[in-house]
Order: sequence, then structure tokens, then C-alpha cells
Amino acid sequence: MTAPERRRLEGWLTPAQLGVFDAMHPADQRHGLDVVRHLEADGETDPDLLLAGLLHDAAKGRQVRLPHRVAWSLGERYGTWVLALSAPLPGFRHAFGALERHAEDSADLALRAGCSERTAELIRHQAAPRDPGAGEALRRADEAS
Repeated sequence: MTAPERRRLEGWLTPAQLGVFDAMHPADQRHGLDVVRHLEADGETDPDLLLAGLLHDAAKGRQVRLPHRVAWSLGERYGTWVLALSAPLPGFRHAFGALERHAEDSADLALRAGCSERTAELIRHQAAPRDPGAGEALRRADEAS
């Protein structure tokens, strides 16, 4: 994260929201910042949407590492047999649980940090948006970043 990005976060987020962001894995922090950048490049200014973009992966946690993310992505692409083969490896079952629940758990973290219910709902339904405007914008920015 660059110094200007950090200053922006410190001026934008509440201390509790900044705490959620700071607890994220550095890869998820970078991804959240990139999602916000993508949303803003598309002309989005909705504060709930931008905050959802920043924190939508907050609950993945620092225990989810690159091998877990790769296996999970391959499982999504090629089928659950990939997950079944890798789940017995040390730490994978726990990481897969975090990945499976991350949208719901990230929404809960956002609420506890003082985010609006709308922000939490955008996070909760990030993969299958219920909001055809903001939800779809978040899904597209997430996929593009």
C-alpha cells in the first residue's frame, strides 16, 4: 500500500473500519484498494458501495494463503473434486471454511465496525448480487481486479 493510499484510508474510515482493513491479509488489502479504484474509474461515488468494495474480503483472514486460494479457485473452475483432494492437507480444511463463509463473515465484520446495513448486504451478496446497480458494480469490479 502506498503512503497516499494509507492517508486516504485514515481520512475516510472510522478507527473500527480501519482496524478491520488492517487485520486483512495484505493481498486482500491490495485487492480491496484495487476494487475501489476500479469502481471510482467507472464513476461510482456511493460511499456504501466503495466501502463494500474495500472490505468485501475482510473475513478471509491471514490464515488463507496462496496455496489455499489457488486450490479454491481451481475447485470453483474444475469442480469440488479439487477441494476434496486438497482438503486433507494441513490447514486446507480450515482455510476452505474461511473462504466458503467469507462473504457472510465479512458482512458481519463490516457491521460490527459500524458500516451500514446496505454496505453489509452488498458484501453478503457479492457473488450473486441482489442490488442490480451497486451489487452488480461490486461484482464486476471484484472480477476485474
